[in-house]
Amino acid sequence: MPLNAREIRRRIKGFASTRQITKALEMVAAAKVRRAMGRATAARPYTQGIRNVFAAVTAHLPAGEVRSKLLARREVKKVAVIVVTSDRGLAGAFNSNLLKAAVARLREWRAKGVEPKLVVVGTKGVNFFRHSNFEVISRHTQLPQIPTFAEAVALGDEATRLYVDEEVDKVEVVTTRFYSMVRYTPEVVELLPASLPESTAEARQSDYLFEPSAEVMVEELIPKYLQTVMYQSLIESATSFFASQMTAMGAASKNAGELIKHMTLVLNKARQGAITQEILEVVGGAEALKA
Repeated sequence: MPLNAREIRRRIKGFASTRQITKALEMVAAAKVRRAMGRATAARPYTQGIRNVFAAVTAHLPAGEVRSKLLARREVKKVAVIVVTSDRGLAGAFNSNLLKAAVARLREWRAKGVEPKLVVVGTKGVNFFRHSNFEVISRHTQLPQIPTFAEAVALGDEATRLYVDEEVDKVEVVTTRFYSMVRYTPEVVELLPASLPESTAEARQSDYLFEPSAEVMVEELIPKYLQTVMYQSLIESATSFFASQMTAMGAASKNAGELIKHMTLVLNKARQGAITQEILEVVGGAEALKA
């Protein structure tokens, strides 16, 4: 059934309102992705710096002298998986891709006979796993849109407690790695047990004086290292979210514009048809009067 002019105008108005909303969201996401990308880029050298210091310290420890519980490797019978999603949607396939990767990883653990425990970050992840058969032991929602180091400290401390108390034997993070504005992919990061970096020959040959001892410094460095890795995961995920949202809202605005053009063309054709019909009726009436 063809639409009348009133219905077509109503649809055009609705598409125009939608385009205003998506355009505004696109602009907001564009502004936030620049801020988040700046922090993610700035955090990478710091993370690498922590790793270098960690390598330098551990290179001067006698073999077998590292007794930290966070470095102790155990048989994996229980594993905690931190899943980093967003609180908001309208970001294309960002959350669905991340959750798909998380579920795949969880099923891998189950196939090995290990039952995973979940620490879920973000409302989207909380809502998703609420209807799953995986055990969720902790939920974190309404975090700042651009995460700060405080959130990383809280999550790092929680992971540390789970591992030190031997509630789990391994901790992993499923997050989204940001590469560029059009490329961001889910990845699995091993958080605990903390891995000793491979000590380079250069690190071993360097002359360091430690005060206090290298063993004490390792104990201090490991928590900071874990918090830094957690922060990198959070900020990379946030950057990927805003990039995905900007792309999705840009595509939505473009589609709305195309629909407006199409419906305007339909409206013009309908108006032209109505005018033509009125002319035919007038001509027909005039011919009838002449007869």
